[in-house]
Amino acid sequence: MQKLQIPDSEAVRKTIRREIVRSEESRYAHRLHGLLLLTAGLSCREVAKLLGEDSTTVQRWVRRFEHGGLEALREGKRSGRPRQLNEAQWHKLEGDLRMDPREFGLPTKLWSGRVLSEHLRLHYAVDLGLRQSQRIFRRIGSGRRNAQP
Repeated sequence: MQKLQIPDSEAVRKTIRREIVRSEESRYAHRLHGLLLLTAGLSCREVAKLLGEDSTTVQRWVRRFEHGGLEALREGKRSGRPRQLNEAQWHKLEGDLRMDPREFGLPTKLWSGRVLSEHLRLHYAVDLGLRQSQRIFRRIGSGRRNAQP
């Protein structure tokens, strides 16, 4: 029987890796596949090479499984980066965005990511870049904000 080959296998491998990291469930399934290969007799190093992981990562999966079973292979809580604005500041900022930026000494009548970034720096002592400021608009539910509600 002739060996099957996938054209451009490196690109396919990268695409599959991106799919694996995209969701919690696919990462869980990836870990399960790793354990399945271990139970078939492959070493951690061999499994790591096949799955594109570091061997210490595979060893960590085994320890998690030994201590907590299959459930321990699921994703844990990820804290992420802490917010730079507390809850009170966040609510105040939502009110600010309903007002004309000129009332805060800013040189324009429309809110934008750049204007919000400057407002945060001047009035909240928070230094956020353009992209983070745009994310604040998305979180509030708007792209660019007019001065009028």
